[in-house]
Formats: sequence, structure tokens, C-alpha cells
Amino acid sequence: MPLPSSSDRKYLEIHGSQWRVVINVPKRLHSKLGTKLKRPLGTDSLRNANRLKWDVIAELKANIAQAENPSLSMETARKQAREKAMLEAALLADRRKAAFDVEERDQVDEEISIIAEKLAGRPKDFDEFGNETYDPHRLTTATEFVHLARGDRTPIDQHHQRFLDTSHVKPRTQADDKRAMRLLKEWCKNKGIAPYLQAITKKEAVRFCDELPTMTDHLTPVTLNKYVSRLSVYWTWLENRHEVETNVWKGRRLKEPQQTTDQKERPFSDDEMKALLLGGAEPHMHDLMRIAALTGARLDAIVCLKVKDCRDDGVFVFKPQKKEPGPRLCPIHSELNEIIERRKKDKKPEDDIFPEWPGVRKSDSLRERSFKTSNEFTDYRRLCKVDEKREGKRRGLVNFHSFRRWFITKAEQAGQPESTIAVVVGHKRQGMTFGVYSGGPLLEQARLCIEAVVLPKLDDTVAVGL
Repeated sequence: MPLPSSSDRKYLEIHGSQWRVVINVPKRLHSKLGTKLKRPLGTDSLRNANRLKWDVIAELKANIAQAENPSLSMETARKQAREKAMLEAALLADRRKAAFDVEERDQVDEEISIIAEKLAGRPKDFDEFGNETYDPHRLTTATEFVHLARGDRTPIDQHHQRFLDTSHVKPRTQADDKRAMRLLKEWCKNKGIAPYLQAITKKEAVRFCDELPTMTDHLTPVTLNKYVSRLSVYWTWLENRHEVETNVWKGRRLKEPQQTTDQKERPFSDDEMKALLLGGAEPHMHDLMRIAALTGARLDAIVCLKVKDCRDDGVFVFKPQKKEPGPRLCPIHSELNEIIERRKKDKKPEDDIFPEWPGVRKSDSLRERSFKTSNEFTDYRRLCKVDEKREGKRRGLVNFHSFRRWFITKAEQAGQPESTIAVVVGHKRQGMTFGVYSGGPLLEQARLCIEAVVLPKLDDTVAVGL
């Protein structure tokens, strides 16, 4: 059991018969301030020293901060002190919540009281009724600290980083989480709403959704709904941990404009497929397009293939995409055998099938490896005059994903069962999961589905990227 905070000797040392505060000075400031700053407290009681030390600690640390940054303003210093206090409050709130018994919780409460006294500082004066008065800035920080530390108020982002750390999503999705949180905090600030979980009711969630488009004029309802969805996932996570009573974002969506058939992204037509395959693409682009057309796989899954992922038993192992629970198996179409063997030749298992598109160099980049591949394909597609734009839509109606749509269309036209097509392309499917099998009848059904898709007949004299 931890010792009560009244017996804490942190920042304290005995000098003669009385206690004094001692703060270590960073080495870079020794020439200015010496190695340590000391200030007597005028008491021989350790309990009293713990109550008196906080004002002195704050003052000495302010001296150190001022020496390190002479241009540091009072406002900046207050902001930094508040941020540090709120971080300490969050840690104390976790300790208080995890306390096993009343005695342990009382110890945390005593520590909260002591730190709150430090934050409030010594009384400045007395009011007309004889009550002590305090610096308003420090008193506000102290009051907020107590509310947070005792769990009465919880900042909306207090648990957000922990949520992100346990989320098994792509970096781009985590970036959406962070943008959604920034938008919610900005909205709270603009509307004068306390940015606490307890203040975000269903009514406030509706208001936020109604007013979100006015905060982001350049974003479409589809994108904004993505942010609302990420807030909903976070609130569900909080609900499961009893941090909130209910998910106030459940069912919240911005109305999206209804799309007519001619506004939806579509598969390539056979004539467009011929134009792309006969357009004089570089060999690596030609190989990429054929694999996409004869597997229905997503771009990033293809670009990230390694030699070991193109198995000798005629099966691709694609990395998980979207909400797939794990790697997905997909039979290799017989027309792709030459491409795969050529690209595997003289390479090690960990080597890339498409070294022409290496991964991003920056470790903190949110871009997928296929980012440059997508741009290169778009340039090539437009060069082949394969394009279709609609007014008011940023994306064209055809793109690399149109290979996937083309494959699904051709498999369906060839009479393949919808459930088998779903297995091949990685769509959600009820029943037994194909990915756990490396053989058996389901794999053979998938192979039949793959082979049922045939590329449009091309002129025999056309180069095929060999």
C-alpha cells in the first residue's frame, strides 16, 4: 500500500531542523542558475511542508522556464501549467477509479486536495464577508483539476489515445479518428460547450451533425459521415468500458445526395479494357492491370505482394484489406502464370513482386504503398482516353477499382454463384470462411470462378509486357 501523500518527501529535504524545497536545475542552465534551486518553508512538520511546498515548487519551476526561454509570456506559462495539471488529474482519476477500498481512495483524495491547494496558491486577500480570495486563473485551474481528478468531468479526448493504441486499423483511418476529434473539440469551443464526455448528450450530437457542414465547406457528406462514424466507434469503445452511459452517435448520419445510375462509379467496358491493355503500358503496369483484371483484387493488395505470397500451388496470399480478419487466398488465373513465374525468377521469398513501386520512405506517412501506383495508373488511363467525369464529383466514374468491378461483372455473367464471387474478392460472406483453407472443394470452386473470367480478345500482334 502506498504511503499517504503527507509523508511524501518529493522536492523536500531537511535542513537543520526544518524542511526546504529543492529543485534540480537542467544541466544546460547550470551556468545561469546553479545546479539546484532551494527555498526554506519555515516548518519542521513534514505534513505542513507537503502542503506548503507546491507554491514554492511552481515559483521555482517558473524561474527555470523563464531562464530557459526569456520570451515566455505569462499566458503561455499559465497554459503549460494548466496542461500539466490536467494530465496529472487524468492519472489520478485512473488511480481513484482503480482503488480497491475506501482507504486507498481516501489517500488519492487527499493527494488531490493537496495538489489543488498548490494550484490555487495562497489566498491573495479577503472579500467583504471575510472569505479568502484567490488568483482567478489559478483558482479556475484548481477547480477544473479537482473535477477531473475525482471523475466528475472527463475531457472528450482523455481516453482517445488509448483507444487509438488498441485500434487495429490503418494509419489513414487513425488520421480520420484524430480529425474527427479535432472537429468535435473545435465545435465545442465555438459553441461554448464544455468539452467533457458528460456534456455530449444525444441532443448535442444531433447539433454537431447539423452544423458540421458549415465548419468544413470543402468536404462532402460522405467524408463527414466518415468522421461521425469514427466518433461512434470511439463512443462504443467508451461505453464498453463504462466511461459513458450510451453511444450518443449511434444512428447519426448526414444526408447524402441520392446518386442516379449514371453518377455511380462503374466497371470498365470491354472497349475500355482493350484500350488499356493495348495502350503501350510499361511492362510493370501491364502486368499489374492483368493481375487486377483476373483476380478482382484491390490495388494495394497487389502492389504489396511478395514472392512468398505467390505460392507454388497456384494461390495468391493477399494481405488483409478493409475489414478482412486475415490474409486472403485467391487462386492464380492460368493466364497469369507466365507473369508470376517471370516476376518470381531469381528472387528470395521476401522480395517484392513489384519492386518498381517501393514502399513510402517516411515512417510516419499515412499513404499506402500503392499511392504512387494509383497516380501513375491515372495518368496512363487518361493517356488512353479512358475517363468519365460528372459535374460536381471529384472522382471520375472509372478508376483502378473498375478492374475489380469488371471482374465481378464478368464472373456473374459467366454464371458463377454470388457467394463464390464474394469469397474470391474478399467481400463479407455468411458461413464458412474460405481463408482458413488451402485446399478442398471451396478452393476448387474459387478456381473455377477465377478461370470463368476471360480478358477481351486482343490483336495477336500487340505487345503484352514481356
